[in-house]
Amino acid sequence: MWRKAAGAALLALAVGYFYHTNPELPEQVLQYLSLPHPSTQGDPTLEQVISTAWETLITAPASQWGRVAVGVNACVDVVVSGIGLLQALAVDPGLGRDHEVLHSKEDLKEAFIHYMERGSAAERFFTDKEVFQRIARAAAEYPGAQLYVGGNAALIGQKLATYPQLMVLLCGPVGPKLHEMLDEQIVVPPESLQETDEYHLILEYKAGEQWGATRAPQANRFIFSHDVSNGEMRALEMFVASLDEFQPDLVVLSGLHMMEGQGRQMWEQRLKEAVAAISDVRNAVPVHLELASMTDKDYMNSIMQEVMPIVTSIGLNEQELLFLSQAGTGPHAELASWGGIPDVGRVSDILLWVLEQHGRSDPESEADLTRIHFHTLAYHVLATVDGHWANQVAAVAAGARVASIQACGLQSIDASKVVLRAPLEFHSSHGEPREKLSLNPTEPVTVWHRGNVTFHLAPVLVCKQPLRTVGLGDAISAEGLVYSEIRPQLPFL
Repeated sequence: MWRKAAGAALLALAVGYFYHTNPELPEQVLQYLSLPHPSTQGDPTLEQVISTAWETLITAPASQWGRVAVGVNACVDVVVSGIGLLQALAVDPGLGRDHEVLHSKEDLKEAFIHYMERGSAAERFFTDKEVFQRIARAAAEYPGAQLYVGGNAALIGQKLATYPQLMVLLCGPVGPKLHEMLDEQIVVPPESLQETDEYHLILEYKAGEQWGATRAPQANRFIFSHDVSNGEMRALEMFVASLDEFQPDLVVLSGLHMMEGQGRQMWEQRLKEAVAAISDVRNAVPVHLELASMTDKDYMNSIMQEVMPIVTSIGLNEQELLFLSQAGTGPHAELASWGGIPDVGRVSDILLWVLEQHGRSDPESEADLTRIHFHTLAYHVLATVDGHWANQVAAVAAGARVASIQACGLQSIDASKVVLRAPLEFHSSHGEPREKLSLNPTEPVTVWHRGNVTFHLAPVLVCKQPLRTVGLGDAISAEGLVYSEIRPQLPFL
């Protein structure tokens, strides 16, 4: 008893002292003290409060999708320890350096270290087929190597197939091993089947893992492949042609990033063909575009100018969002990297800029883009143009929940295995005017408005010891789409 009394007295003295030196501080202290914290009486932790609140917030939309078509990148992922594989290849640690395209084991090592020391995900094309095949054999034979369904489209399809009410069509290069691993609920057109599989190598590392002088600040992965079928998006036209018969309610497109490694002449031509193909999707069907890691600013800028205005929704992470702004000289393009958890105000600025420049935030605009689902380790943001989408509080919370569950390899959240890393206070913009916002654990989706764009932020309960990081972004986007409802628009008279 006396210990509690002494503690209370010390706390009162501390608050009094801080009030004298900083009159604004007591309100912040009281806000913090009012939040649930663990105690000897067994009070719930912040993580428990948030996970419980999600169960109430996450509700199905009034109108749900019935048929979803997904394409066009699919492969088999070989997941190994990145450091272990590089050591097995007799590669020594050294300095990191980014490469837009990989030509050798040395390039692979440098790019791996470059991203590992930042804790960032990346994906690159490996140009030398023979060297890649030797590395792939070494990866498949490495102790503990695991084979999984891979490729954004196939991973999104797998996640969607967990919902029995959904019929899912997957178009992409599907070889025998991949076909065997796909959920039986997924429909694969005969034209998508091929004799051999495309393999992607996933080099994972854990938080705190060290190689030479490089230490990973957080768990992540580096992906590379020599994948020409996906690299040239050969399945795209077949995918669009199959939509007439399948009659989907929603189309999900991914794989544009794979073309980057094929050279400018090829991607310029294929991007024009991709735009023509996407334009052939009937107007009533929304199209979601899932982005992935890229390094060519010209290519990213072309996607922004030509593809984004003709899709309805996009999904992307913090690296992709910042690179998008850098490619288009948007807000905060001067930042070399986020340098930790991305500032919510800066993220908000870039999302608004994308919807203003390439979306339909202006009702007079002919662009179709009205929704962006942004995800980073600590939190997610859904930004939507008003009047076009419903149930977005549930959608952003569902995406955050699945990130926690899948990273930990669980069926539901175990509050002892996750930690809240999202900021408790943040701003709606990095500049002025801006609104000061806070996270309420009992209602863990913060909402704000800028013009006719509404932002929804959900914290992520970050898995302390993630079992697998590959495919998290795809699962997040898929889950967010399942819980989203698009509002029908009246035709212009």
